[in-house]
Order: sequence, then structure tokens, then C-alpha cells
Amino acid sequence: MVYHCIKNILDFLYPRTCLLCGAASDLPLDLCDGCRKDLPHNRNSCARCGLPLPQVGVAEALCGGCQTHAPAFDRCLSPYIYRYPVSTMIGRLKFNNGLLYGRLLADLLAAHAASPEIEVPELLIPVPLHPRRLRQRGFNQAALIARGVSRRLGIPVDDGSLRRTKATPPQTGLDQGARLRNLRGAFSLVRRPAAGHVAILDDVVTTGATTGELAGLLKTAGVKRVDVWSCARTP
Repeated sequence: MVYHCIKNILDFLYPRTCLLCGAASDLPLDLCDGCRKDLPHNRNSCARCGLPLPQVGVAEALCGGCQTHAPAFDRCLSPYIYRYPVSTMIGRLKFNNGLLYGRLLADLLAAHAASPEIEVPELLIPVPLHPRRLRQRGFNQAALIARGVSRRLGIPVDDGSLRRTKATPPQTGLDQGARLRNLRGAFSLVRRPAAGHVAILDDVVTTGATTGELAGLLKTAGVKRVDVWSCARTP
């Protein structure tokens, strides 16, 4: 309650400005109404991995990959497709130290996750960065977004149960098989989270290799349900 009171006062004293076009915003977001309408919503997606699908009339439809080889996680919540302008927001956050984009992405993800049909987890677990990458970037973008979502939805963040122990090469340009090989042994479980339902949080899900690896560790440790929450999903 205190957070929301302070937030309302600051929004009144310092009106929001759209981070994409610079226009004044009447929304409780760093985004104007016009740019908000341009966001690429992921409305038709696989019920398991969140992969964008063509228009289908079947509820809870699964993509071909999940029908033949389901991932270790139970469900992926990815409200947007990874293309402009969401891809620009994520890129500026990660590579241009654009921390305000982290706040905006957290606002957008939290607004979607607050829908009544979404089953809220007990904990949010951000995808960990290797210490070397963390020193280079100065922050973990997944943890930054997770803390923003936590403040808005009241879900605690657990950033100590999982650790990245191997500094792997970038995943960009690798197919799913290469990504899986790249991530083998890259993470370890420090402790079992004190929850039966958790959500791994990342900025973008590409093939699901990283989140699948982490979900497998958590499931092996006895966590009953592991979801994935991400701001965007690649087509």
C-alpha cells in the first residue's frame, strides 16, 4: 500500500513520458497510448511454451514441439511477441543501461499477470547471470524486472536458489540442439525453494532451452509446478 501511495504521488508530480516517442503519457506507464496500441500482443500461443501460433480455434492448443517433447516447465506466460517495439525495449535495457525500460517491462508484464485467469506463483525466480557477465553489465535484467513485478503483485523474489556456474558463449544464432549443449551443466541448485509453485522470470524466451534447464533442476528438487514468465516470446 505504501509503495502504491508513493507511486501515485510521484506520477502526479512528475507525469510519465513515453520512452519510445517522447510524448506525454496519460497512462500510469512510461508509454503513450499510441505506442501502447502498437505493442505486438502474443494472443494466439502454445498453451505450454508460449510459442506464437497462427490463428486457431482450439482452446489450450499445443505447438508441435510440445506435443512430441514437452518442456520441463508447466506453462509459459509471454504477453508479447519479440519484435518492435518490445525488442527495442529489451535491447535498450540490456545493452544501453536503459533501466527505465526495465520498469516499463515490469509494468507491462505485471499488468498481464494480474488477470484473474492467471494462477499466481508463490515465488519469482529470475534467471541468474554468471558473475562475470553480471560485473560487465552491472545488473541482471531478469532480476530487475522480477523486482518490479514483485512490487506490483506482492510476489516475493528468490534470487538465491539458482546459480549460473558456467560462463557460456552467447546463445544468439544457435539452434535448439546447440543451445541445449551450450547450457549443459551451466546452472546449479543452491537450495530448494520453499514453495510448491514458482515462476522462472526472464526478459525473453527464444527456444526455452534456458528456462527448461532451470525448470528441470527445480522439478528434480521437488518443486511441484514451475511456470515461466517472460516479457516476450520469439516467433
